[in-house]
Amino acid sequence: MSTTVHNCVIIGSGPAGYTAAIYAARANLKPVLYTGKEPGGQLMITNDVENYPGYPQGIMGPEMMEDFRKQAERFGTVIINEMIDKVDFTGPIHKIWSETGEEVHAHTIVISTGASAKWLGLPSEQRLMNNGVSACAVCDGFFFRGKEVVVVGGGDTAAEEATYLAKLCPTVHLLVRRDELRASKIMQDRVLGTENLKVHWNTETVEINGEEFVESVTVKNNKTDEISTINASAFFVAIGHKPNTDIFNPWLDMDSNKYLVTKPGTSYTNVEGVFASGDAQDHVYRQAVTAAGTGCMAALDAERYLAAKGII
Repeated sequence: MSTTVHNCVIIGSGPAGYTAAIYAARANLKPVLYTGKEPGGQLMITNDVENYPGYPQGIMGPEMMEDFRKQAERFGTVIINEMIDKVDFTGPIHKIWSETGEEVHAHTIVISTGASAKWLGLPSEQRLMNNGVSACAVCDGFFFRGKEVVVVGGGDTAAEEATYLAKLCPTVHLLVRRDELRASKIMQDRVLGTENLKVHWNTETVEINGEEFVESVTVKNNKTDEISTINASAFFVAIGHKPNTDIFNPWLDMDSNKYLVTKPGTSYTNVEGVFASGDAQDHVYRQAVTAAGTGCMAALDAERYLAAKGII
């Protein structure tokens, strides 16, 4: 059993975790960061990042995350390439267990475990990832301005992605599995009121076509079984995200979709000394820059908590 009580342990990497580590390390909290199963988060499967300040020519997602990691290490962050698969938040000293069974104690925990996009499960979806297949229109839509694109989904996320892309693309094809949208009424009105947004009802994706890049999408009408092809340069999957928060149940308050709930304007959770940042608690923006911002908030909140308790 570990006898050392760390000032700050960060669970998860990516923009939120690494930013929290940078701030915590510069505050001399000597943070320990566990990267999780996907070090760097969703940016590790993102090619060109052009909307993060400070990179005027853009940067590859994995390269950007390597920069973040190096900066965190420069200030003394201890980075461990393991998952945390169990936690115990019953007392003032928080306990977590790594995948190797090591028990770790900490005064504060910063959660930055992110969220994972839901996919259809088509082999072509993975084969053409970053070559026209994306789960983020705000991130990648700019690359397909002036081209026809396809969006799949029927909820608010799909409606938002489709209407956003309609400002950049001559035609947006929205594939909806049912004969109605699940999106809120206001989003339905926006979709149906956008002239260059064509809704394909009762439609499922059969295949995404293209050798190196997306060229077209084969679809099937669920009612008629008719197979057809839509020519498109991009395929946006907008069927939702799943926050990586399962291990924090039942310790932390979550919303109906399992996103961690924080006190407004802070990173505080319902448990003292436990702070949440990034996409694990953000189902609205889901951007690298906002994740980094909440990582900063979490580290500053942790530092102030430790100071108030007289620990530092």
